Amino acid sequence: MSGGAWVWRHRGWSLRLQPRRLALHLLCLALLLTTAALALMLGDTRLGPAALWQGLMGTSGPQVFLVQELRLPRMVAGALVGAALGASGLLLQTLARNRLASPDLLGISDGATLAMGVSLLWSAEGLLGPWWQALIGALLTVLLVLVAAGGSGRQGYRVLVVGLGLASLLRALFDLVMATLPVMHSSVVYSFSVGSLLARGYEVAAPVGAALAVLVLLLAPLARGLGLLGLGDEMARSLGLRPEPLRLAVLLLAAAMAGLGVSVAGPVGFVAIAAPILTRSLFGGLGLPLSAAMALGASLVLAADTLGRSLLAPVELPAGVITGMLGGPFLLWVLLRQTEQED
Repeated sequence: MSGGAWVWRHRGWSLRLQPRRLALHLLCLALLLTTAALALMLGDTRLGPAALWQGLMGTSGPQVFLVQELRLPRMVAGALVGAALGASGLLLQTLARNRLASPDLLGISDGATLAMGVSLLWSAEGLLGPWWQALIGALLTVLLVLVAAGGSGRQGYRVLVVGLGLASLLRALFDLVMATLPVMHSSVVYSFSVGSLLARGYEVAAPVGAALAVLVLLLAPLARGLGLLGLGDEMARSLGLRPEPLRLAVLLLAAAMAGLGVSVAGPVGFVAIAAPILTRSLFGGLGLPLSAAMALGASLVLAADTLGRSLLAPVELPAGVITGMLGGPFLLWVLLRQTEQED
C-alpha cells in the first residue's frame, strides 16, 4: 500500500487502486441497481421480488410480457439517457470549472430538441426523425457557441454566457416550429420536448448505447489531460499538454453525449447538473469519476420515470416533468450553499 492506495506492480506495468474511490463506485453501482429494480417493479401494476424474478427469467405469461416487453426496454433506455447526461454534465463542469455548467444552460439540449422537432416539418407520418438528428443538432449548437464566443476561453465563462443567449434563441425557434406544425404532429413533439420515455425501447437504445460506448472510449485518453487543466494553462503546457485542442475535443464529446441523451427521451432537465454535483460531493478531488457520474445520472432518470409512472397511475407524468419539479429546489439549494461558503 502506498499513500492510502493499493499498488500492484508486475514487470513493466502497475495498477493503482484507492479503496475509498472503489467503495464509492460500488455505492453508486448499488444505487443504480436498486433504482433499476424499482423501475421494473413499480407502476400501475406492482410486482413483488418473486414476481419480478419470474418475469425476468420466465418465457411466457403476463408478468413476462410486462417485464421483458414493456418495462425492461424502457428501463434500459432511461439508464442510457441518465448515463449520457451525467457524463456530459461532468465534462462541462470540469471544463468550465463551474458547477452550473450543463448542456441545458449551454443550449446543447435545446439544439438537439430543435433538430428533432424540425424533422417533423417534412414528415408526412408525424413521426420523429432518426435519433442521430439530435446528435447533429447538439454538435451544431456547440460549434455556434464556440464561434460566437470566439473560442472556449480559459475559464469558460464566455462560453456559458453565449450559451445562455443561444439557448433562449433555440427555445424560441422551437416554439415557432411547434406553432407551424399540425395539431397531431405538435402533440408528438411536445411529449418529446418535456422529456418522456414513453414507448422508448431497444430500437433506439441499442444504437445510442453503442454510440455512447464509443464516445467514452474516445474520452479515455483525454481524461488525464482534462485533470491537468485544473493546474492552469501555463503549468499544463509545461507538462506537454495543449489546452486549446483538448478543450475543443472534450466540449465536442460532451455535446455529443448530451445529444445522445436527448435523442432517446428529449431534454430531461437538471440531471446533467445534479449528477455531477452529487458525484463531486462524494468524490471530492479524487480524479474524474466519470463512471460514478453516469451511474448517478442513470439512477436519477430511472427514479424520475418510476415516480412519474407511479404517483398518479394510470396517468403518467413524463420523467422531465418530475426532474423539473425537483431540479428547481435542488438548484436553489446549490446556489444558497455556494453563497454560504463564499461568505
